[in-house]
Order: sequence, then C-alpha cells, then structure tokens
Amino acid sequence: MRGEVTAFVALGANLGDAAQTLRDAISALRCTPGIRLVQASSLYRTAPIESSGPDYINAVAEVATTLTAPALLAALQAIENAAGRERPYRNAPRTLDLDVLLYGSARIHSTALTVPHPRMGARAFVLVPLHEIAPERVTDEVLNAVSGQSIQRM
Repeated sequence: MRGEVTAFVALGANLGDAAQTLRDAISALRCTPGIRLVQASSLYRTAPIESSGPDYINAVAEVATTLTAPALLAALQAIENAAGRERPYRNAPRTLDLDVLLYGSARIHSTALTVPHPRMGARAFVLVPLHEIAPERVTDEVLNAVSGQSIQRM
C-alpha cells in the first residue's frame, strides 16, 4: 500500500483470559482499515511493574499503516474499548492495553501521544518481543539493561 508507515504496537493484558484477549486484539488490528498487520511476536508472561494484579501477557506487533499517528492511537483505543478497557487509575490492571511504541522515524511529543514510547527502553516486556520481530530495533546493550526483569515466552 502506498504511503504506509511502519509502526510497532505493544499489547498487554492481565485480566480475564489475557492470552485470548491479545490474540483477539491482533485479529482486530488485521481488520482495522488503514492498518496492515506485518507480524506479531510470541506471547510473553511478565510480572506487573508499578502495578498490581495477576501476571501480564504481552506481545508486540509490527504494522504498516496509512493512518496518521494520532489516528493510529485512536484506532488502538477503539480496540481497547471494544475489549472492555477501563482506566480507573494509573497503572490499574487491564483487560487490554495497546501502545504506539514507534511510528516510522517520527518523534512526537503531544499531550495525547509520545513517540518513541517514553518508557519502552526500560521494560523487558516491550524490548524482548520487539527484539524477536525486529532485532535491528533493540541493541544488545538495551536488552542487557533489562535482563533482570522476569519475562517468560509462552
């Protein structure tokens, strides 16, 4: 598709059948106009960070999109809402969380969206699945920095 931008999306959930929720979200990405799913990582189990509740299931998807970054964020939020996402407080347990990690080579700093994602470099649950599908995006040094965080490929 002409005019496509490569973007990477983090997926996470820790309420209900989190693994199935992530599989459903990946299917929803496939069906969203303006988004073409390129690939998705394996699913990973991780302990909550700065949060509570059960372990999280995480993944990263690579998409090619004709949507602007704000429109991509809106599409992701629509998928979250369809899955029953609520935001009662910061870092609350989640039925589904979708974050734009990277949007081409863009640097975006708005009240609604920051790209690259500001905390991705400190989180194994983002870096390990991202490295799986796009190893050129994650250096060994960055991976080593999060090596103490527990993460298990499912």
